[in-house]
Formats: sequence, C-alpha cells, structure tokens
Amino acid sequence: MRHTVLFYNPVSTSKGKQRLPLSLLAVSAVIAADYDVEFIDGNLVDDPATAIIERARATRAKLLAVTTMPGPQVRQAVPVCKQVKAALPELTILWGGYFPTQHHEVILKSGFVDYVIQGQGEAPFRQFVDRLHHGGALDEVLSLAYLKDGEVCVNQRAPNVPMDQLPLFPYDQIDVSRYVGRSYLGTRVLNHNTSFGCPFACNFCAVVALANRRWLPESAERVANIVTELQRRWQINGLEFHDMDFFVREDRTAEFSERMAGKGISWWGLGRVDTLMSYSDDTWEKMKRSGAKMIFMGAESGDDETLKRMNKGGKSGTAQTLALVERMKYYGIVPELSFVMGNPPDPRADIESTIQFIRKIKQINPATELVLYIYTPVPQEGSILLDEATKLGFRFPTTLDEWASPEWAKFSMRRDPNTPWFKDTTRRRVRNFESVINAYYPTVTDMRLQGSWRAALRALSGWRYKLGYYEWPYELKALQRLVHYRRPETTGF
Repeated sequence: MRHTVLFYNPVSTSKGKQRLPLSLLAVSAVIAADYDVEFIDGNLVDDPATAIIERARATRAKLLAVTTMPGPQVRQAVPVCKQVKAALPELTILWGGYFPTQHHEVILKSGFVDYVIQGQGEAPFRQFVDRLHHGGALDEVLSLAYLKDGEVCVNQRAPNVPMDQLPLFPYDQIDVSRYVGRSYLGTRVLNHNTSFGCPFACNFCAVVALANRRWLPESAERVANIVTELQRRWQINGLEFHDMDFFVREDRTAEFSERMAGKGISWWGLGRVDTLMSYSDDTWEKMKRSGAKMIFMGAESGDDETLKRMNKGGKSGTAQTLALVERMKYYGIVPELSFVMGNPPDPRADIESTIQFIRKIKQINPATELVLYIYTPVPQEGSILLDEATKLGFRFPTTLDEWASPEWAKFSMRRDPNTPWFKDTTRRRVRNFESVINAYYPTVTDMRLQGSWRAALRALSGWRYKLGYYEWPYELKALQRLVHYRRPETTGF
C-alpha cells in the first residue's frame, strides 16, 4: 500500500499570478517514487483548510508538509493549520522554509505545528517521511526541530546534497498548466529554481540563516535540459529563475546561455552587481543571444557607507551600479534594481541619498526598473543593522498569531514595517517619491500602458520630477487608480 503525503502552499500572490510551488516540488521529488503526493495551493483554492481536511480523510494521510514565508503565506498558513489540527489532531504538520528555519521556537510553541525542518530540506524530509510511515525515532532526523517535554530541541544540520544528485521535479503530480502565466517575458511563462542558497552574507537578508552562505547549483547542462522539457511539454516562451543568485559562476552562466541560444525563450534571474560587472563581454553577448531580458539585482542604497554596513560594500559600491546599468543598456537587457531605504541610524538621510542616486541611474538608463523597500530587520547573528534596530526598540513577535497579524504581514512585505524609529512622514517620503518617479518613468514591463498614457503620465509628473518636489502627489495617485498602470515589482517574488 502506498501512503499519501499532502503538501500545502499558502497564498503568496493575487489570483492569475500564481507560480509553481518550487520548494514543495523539490521536497516532494525525493519521495514521489515511493509515496503518492498531492498539492493543495492556496493561490488556487479558496478554502485550503477544507480541501486539506477532505483530502487527508479520503487518503488517510499522516503528514501535511507546509512551506511558509513571512507575509501573506504565514498570515494564511496560521489559521489554516489551526483549523486542520483541530479537525485532525492525529495529522502530523511539518513546516519548512527560511521563516521556520529562523523562527522555529515560535512556530513549535504555537500548539498546532509538530515539527520544523531547517535549511536544505530534501534529504531530512525523506528520512522524516520514511520514519513516520514505517517506524523509527523521529527525534533523530537531522535538521529537525521539535518539542520534547515542553523544551525546543534542534538537531544537527544534515549535510547539503548537490543539486544534480537530487531527482527532477514530479511535474506529472501537479497541474502545471494552471501555473503558465503572461508577463513582460512572454505569453507562456513558467518558473524554475536552479540552485540552493547564496554564498554572500548581506545582513538584511533572510536567506543567510537558511543556507549558511552555501551555494549549490544545478549544472548548466541539467538546467538547459529542464528548460527544454518545459518548452516541449508546455510550449513556454518565457521563464523566471527564482534562485537567490543565479549568476554566482560565470562559466555556468556562459554555458547555459550557449545551450539556450535560438530556443526562443526570454528569461529573468537574480544576481549581484559586482558579480555581473566582472563578467566578460563575451559572456554578456551569450546572455543576450540566449534570451536574457531582465536581471534583478539588489542595489540597496545610494550611500557607500551604508552598503558596507549591509555587507554589500567593496566592489558592490554605487559606482559599480552606475557602470552596470550603462553596460546593460548597451546589451538591451533591463536592469531591475531593489533598494532598501530608511536604514538606521538615520533613516531620513539614507532615503535622501538614495533618492538622488536613483535619479542618476535613471539619467543613465531610463529603462531601469525600481523596487523600493523599507528597511526591515531579519534575525541574523552579528548583523550591525539588527543591533542598531534593537537599540532603537525593535523586537520580533513572540507568538505565531502575532506574526500572522495584519501589522506584521505589512512588516514582512517591507513596504510599511512600522518599526519604532521609522516615522510616518519618512515612510510617506518614500512612497511619494515612488509615485512621482513611476509616473515620470513608466515601467517598460507594463504591456498594457500604451504610448498616449505614457506621454500623459510623463507630462503630468514632469514638473515634480524636475523640481524634486514629491509631496502630496494626489493627481498621480488618482491617475494610477484610473489607468491601473503597474508599479514596478520583482517578477518572481
């Protein structure tokens, strides 16, 4: 008899924008040959709690595996898992991902999550599933966190497994066609993840604790073969790579680009400014020919001292960012830059320096996309920024219900964190500037915004942008509601 394992992907985006639940596909792949796997996706199902309960009863499943990120996912996962545990107390609930890795103690003390797997989850998950269904001590599973006599226990981390040694995703177990979307990349777009982790230690980044600065990539050959199969089976012409850093190794990027040339697929990925500036012209030419259309990077700040405090200093300074957006203009690949604004100890000064820097970027390459976040602390040992935030009165939630509250959901989205040092007038400064610059430079990725509307937006915002006057842009916000032009945001997240 084959046992069934249920996988739950909490809601993460608006309907119509759902993407394949890559983390669940990755861990389900290691058991799919021996167990039946079923997916319940909160992006597709209106009442996931009822769906989980019905499927668990119908299949007699023993395990519900949940992936969770802070924000919308935690906000839905908390009430759903509460309801499931109340209806089926014997169903084991396991959480994984970077949020459970960082906040396992809060999660386990909630009373409705039984176990947490930290870090790379594939190998520990296989061990956990086998022991749950066939016997063995669950508290000996590597990377597992759990309660024992009311105390939180955390087992030693499992060794990382190279990506090429892991099985391919079980696409036949999920309705992939429901995840094919439209975007700037193409009319049939899917997503894939080609690596685990990131080798860098930016101290505002939540992934550091998950991977401990390790980066494990799939080979260029395997990535190209997967993309080719996705194109054959679902006729894709666009692909998002959701790696934390796709571009760590130039030789892998160059080989992948060579293999993708002529396939008619436009693609998007995430990288670092200094890494991409170190690439040769030959590699950039190969990327262009392969269909690279946009690259997301963290520019983070317009101040070099702030970048150093973020562990983004050195070669990732502001001069490198200006040089890279100019280089990408030459190759016709759109830069998508994120900024973390309002860093302590002087949020207002940090915002003003970054605003001036962004204006320089737009002067060099007007097509540059902007994603403006507000500094949000993450739990990271030795983080200067977190230490300063703590001195200013910041504290993380102490319960899972608090994490699921509307206030902390906003915090997790990095748009309105409500941190104790961040005044509302300062937050409005960021959002008002965002309204003006998005109107003066409408995003090139919004295919609905035609020439006449672009011209109208630029004309209406021109006096504000030229004078540097961003306060009370009510006319621009009203037009945004009328036209529904898209505010730039990351393609994949």
